Amino acid sequence: MNQHTNAKLTVVGAGYVGSTCAHLAALKDLAPEICLIDIAEGRPQGIALDMNQSAAVEGFSSRIVGTNDPRDTYDSDVFIVTAGLPRKPGMSRSDLLEVNGKVMQSVAEYIRAGSPEAVVIVVTNPLDSMVTLMRHCLAFPSRRVIGMAGVLDAARYSWFISEATGAAVQDVDAMVLGAHGDSMVPMPDRCTVNGIGVLDLVDRDAVEAMGERTKTGGGEIVKLLKTGSAWYAPASASVAMAASVLRDERRMMPCACLLNGEYGLENLYMGVPAILGRGGVERIVELPLKTESRALLQKTAGAIHDDVLAMRDLGLF
Repeated sequence: MNQHTNAKLTVVGAGYVGSTCAHLAALKDLAPEICLIDIAEGRPQGIALDMNQSAAVEGFSSRIVGTNDPRDTYDSDVFIVTAGLPRKPGMSRSDLLEVNGKVMQSVAEYIRAGSPEAVVIVVTNPLDSMVTLMRHCLAFPSRRVIGMAGVLDAARYSWFISEATGAAVQDVDAMVLGAHGDSMVPMPDRCTVNGIGVLDLVDRDAVEAMGERTKTGGGEIVKLLKTGSAWYAPASASVAMAASVLRDERRMMPCACLLNGEYGLENLYMGVPAILGRGGVERIVELPLKTESRALLQKTAGAIHDDVLAMRDLGLF
């Protein structure tokens, strides 16, 4: 697919997730200019130079600009915000509230100043809290400030279902709602393999076990790596969301959106299915839920609310 003419994508944070986002976006020719910004001097410049030198081999025409100067991000159409501290073994996402909250505040300043019409996709953990804070700092319409979580969680769930059924992962459609964390709500009744319900292929206990593994999917990788956290799947999920916005693909994806009455929740960011197009969230899709799933969603909403209150106590709001 061709680039959206004159589109500009900025990736904030040149760590593993951010640099992989920039690389994937370039390989897909998502925008003529891809800006990679980081506070570490030389790092984004070096990564950008390396990626640009791969263009002759890979055949992409996007140009990656590495910078430490926020002014280089101005006039961006989409931001993917990955900056912040990753989890270390034994840390919860909530432990990161204060340090990453301050990062969101500083990033929001230059997004608001230089790209007032941008769509902002937040990836930084704790996700639901950070996207809430980013929206508060930007004061943009909520449809233009969204969080990447559900695409990643559903991708993890899909992989586990593929392994269990022996079916191609491309044929698996999985659904996860709620917070990006241990209180997320996998939806086995909504998971299919090429239209066939996963519960027709695997017994419920096995599917429930896959759901539990999905909930702790990030933590499992943190434990294995011992330093740092996942980056390939989070980057793939983020770039898929950015592509749907930049190319106006109108793909339905689970992502963290601000709810105003949907699912019986008010003024709360949480992972739900949404259609993403040029303006960000075009529509939030409300699924009818069984009593058990609705109760779990209320529980995950409570966990997000607690983090938001904690941010207020820390003076971030």
